[in-house]
Amino acid sequence: MSTDDAATTAPADFASTPTFTDFSDVEGLLRLPRLASLAALPGDRVVAAIQEADEHGARTPSALWELDPTGTEPARRLTRSEKGESGPRPGPDGSVLFISARPDPDGDSFEDKPGIWRMPASGEAEPVAAAPGGLELLAVADDGTMLAATQVLPGGTLEDDAERRSARKDAKRTTIWHTGMPIRQWDHEIGDQERHLLLVSPAGKLDDLTPGAGTVALTSASADLSPDAQAVATSWTRRVAGGETRSDLVLLDVASGERTVLLEADDEAQYSSPAFSPDGTRLAVLRSTLPTPTDTSYTRLEIRTLATGETVTAELGDLTLTDLEWSDATTLLVAGDLHSSGAVLTVDATTGSAHTLADGGVFSSLSPAPRDSRAGGGGGELAGAVHALRSDVGTPPRPVRIAADGTVTELPAPGAVGALPGTLEWVSTDVDRIEVGGWLCVPASASAAAPAPVMLWIHGGPHGSYNAWSWRWCPWLAVEAGWAVLMPDPAMSTGYGDAGLNRGWPRRPDVVFHECETLLDAVLDRPELDGTRTAMLGASFGGFMANWIAGHTDRFDAIVSHAGLWALPQQHRTTDAAASKMRVHGHEDEDPDWYRAFSPHHEVDAITTPMLITHGNRDYRVPVSEALRLWWDLVSAWDGEVEDMPHRFLQLTSENHWVLTPSNAVVWNRAVLAFCEQHVLGGPSADEAITW
Repeated sequence: MSTDDAATTAPADFASTPTFTDFSDVEGLLRLPRLASLAALPGDRVVAAIQEADEHGARTPSALWELDPTGTEPARRLTRSEKGESGPRPGPDGSVLFISARPDPDGDSFEDKPGIWRMPASGEAEPVAAAPGGLELLAVADDGTMLAATQVLPGGTLEDDAERRSARKDAKRTTIWHTGMPIRQWDHEIGDQERHLLLVSPAGKLDDLTPGAGTVALTSASADLSPDAQAVATSWTRRVAGGETRSDLVLLDVASGERTVLLEADDEAQYSSPAFSPDGTRLAVLRSTLPTPTDTSYTRLEIRTLATGETVTAELGDLTLTDLEWSDATTLLVAGDLHSSGAVLTVDATTGSAHTLADGGVFSSLSPAPRDSRAGGGGGELAGAVHALRSDVGTPPRPVRIAADGTVTELPAPGAVGALPGTLEWVSTDVDRIEVGGWLCVPASASAAAPAPVMLWIHGGPHGSYNAWSWRWCPWLAVEAGWAVLMPDPAMSTGYGDAGLNRGWPRRPDVVFHECETLLDAVLDRPELDGTRTAMLGASFGGFMANWIAGHTDRFDAIVSHAGLWALPQQHRTTDAAASKMRVHGHEDEDPDWYRAFSPHHEVDAITTPMLITHGNRDYRVPVSEALRLWWDLVSAWDGEVEDMPHRFLQLTSENHWVLTPSNAVVWNRAVLAFCEQHVLGGPSADEAITW
């Protein structure tokens, strides 16, 4: 008998977490439970994965909770283990399928490797399948057959993988033999393992559908299993000349293993995110154009009738798609960014026409009723309720039920945030006959008699939007400390159609700063804001903006740059996305004017503003070499007394492009606020704020 689940030893926990309101407590905020995903199950049940920091703030394992779909009863915790449980999916028998690295009570699991588990409607969770390289659960067919992904050492098979892994571990062998690009992705290496797709029977039998796939084909593949478990649709990446890749859309016949290219990528577009309709007759797929020096990448949702090849394109307007799920055989649900907020649309798969179901927030983890309970609807009409997570700038992701008429009802769950320490307002201004807007957060204490200092935050991407809650960049911590925070959606932001995405392309910092600065100047006319005390902050592309701005203006009293690009000729060749960067920008000798104007490192001698540089060592998207070179350039250029050098570097040796470890996030937030307080408000040295 397993004792890993709370339900097997004692009554399950009920959510009793008080509503959080103390934004002066940085650690308390970062310890709040976080809704990660949810799934609707037969019998009108809803199960969510909720993350929570461990005792030391070193990890955020998740557990499964059952939510009351009526919105009246508190959430009930279903699982409890040190390793955690994630990715709940409905089984056709009413069970919950999930992923966990928890130990198998019968000793058949692989140490520290996630496997597939099943929890029946009543009773204990039990292991279903495990593999030496771990398992990801990708899809579940009508009969309970599953599609999963695993990692296999190159050149090996699923059958000999455990033995080969053991030998490699014993020999402490860490070599990788590269034969082309890419070789890295975000924070991990490519080439030391092959990702394979597996068919998993309801009883847990594993069949490798892609033996010998190689190290590139399925590295970033998105895949789906047909409802009858007879076919798999997956993206399939192949290398082409010039260090680039292309992703085709292929169909795998489960019985024969035959692979057929359904949609072949070319130099204009490639394919991803296939999703079978509930009756298996249609396939939704994303078609994304490749960026060029004049045009960014545009993504289209295409719906293909498999028997005839007839294809329609969804009419999504300005919405930038982030999530899609089938509601029934002819209706798709689509969520995405829209006008500094978000929306859920229903799409008629026969015509491509779309209608707004819900808006006024950013929605994710769309989960319509399970296949066997979907009735009615069709033609773009929603058959029944949809469950999802909803967020906005002032609200962390919360579970909601969206009725067929668009009514949104929040469900009780841990991790709620109460009164904010200030006001939230969408503001806009005209910039060269274009409306540019963003969110303005102002502390409750701000007034004409006591105006608040102001932070300008520029988002990353550059294709992104300030439209939802962020645990990593939470403006309310700064607002609680007395700062007003302006978060613009300038050129290249998502949710403003193709024109918005392409305005300012290719990654023009002058265009972005002009729009951000114009909006900043407009809000600084308010008497409750103090334009003489300002700071500028950004991460990733926003960090690049911070670095570029530092060399082009001294209007800010402090600048914070996280994961920022510094020397573009260097970064464009060393990032994991080198193929895309070089495709768009070329070599510096091919476009010297662009590189001279926009690579921040050229203006290091003009930097007079104190800068805080923060960067993770495991960041492969913006390698830490950018921060190392920037830091050397700043320190070596300082000609004053050593002890008076104002710049600082917070190095995060175990982090990647983001600051994910709660304890590190606490240090990062305190350091950022202390640095800005010192140099903008005349506070004590930020050196005293660091926790070792």
